[in-house]
Amino acid sequence: MIEILMAKAKIYLKGVDLNDYAITGFYYSDGEYNFRKYLNIKSKKDSCSVPDLMVIMMNPGSSSPLNKNDNGRLETEAKPDVTQKQIIRVMELSGYKYARVLNLSDLREPKSSYFYKEIAPMDLNGINHSLFTERRTDEFNKYYINGIPVIYAWGVNYRLRKLAKRAIALTNDENSIGWNKPSHEYAFYHPLPRTYKKQKEWYEIIDKKLSKFK
Repeated sequence: MIEILMAKAKIYLKGVDLNDYAITGFYYSDGEYNFRKYLNIKSKKDSCSVPDLMVIMMNPGSSSPLNKNDNGRLETEAKPDVTQKQIIRVMELSGYKYARVLNLSDLREPKSSYFYKEIAPMDLNGINHSLFTERRTDEFNKYYINGIPVIYAWGVNYRLRKLAKRAIALTNDENSIGWNKPSHEYAFYHPLPRTYKKQKEWYEIIDKKLSKFK
């Protein structure tokens, strides 16, 4: 048991080697908005062809294609960010080889305050920015993998409640986990809290919850 704990600590302390992973996404645009439909994080050391872990977060933030291709035609190599490193830490701790990230909204906006303000205008203008809607059922069925663990990690802001309810309604089963904010049914902490201590706490809590699937 001590050896296992030491091994897990070593994995966290050594950081993440992004060269061990292929990180790709599907990017597209609609008018003035830029979007990402999904992100795949796959170990290059494994031949897994189907995701064994799903992660649902708020929105793609500053994620961008390395080749600047936003035409929505091909999956392309993606620029990694610090949140993806946190997901990789969980993958390494728990033995997962291929994670797929979906978002409550596809909108690429790094500032959450701006993102919240754009939700209503996009809805009013008929821009279907969320994969978790009836109009995008076919896409959801294509990209969401049933029967594997899914981590809820979209944050705890009250303005996400409608989008969060849709996502939970479609994915909530015995395979869904997350660090839930007490007394807030639809709020799940983001993988990258502001402090190192909270970041470590997040991944330890998620790792413990994932252990039931081993």
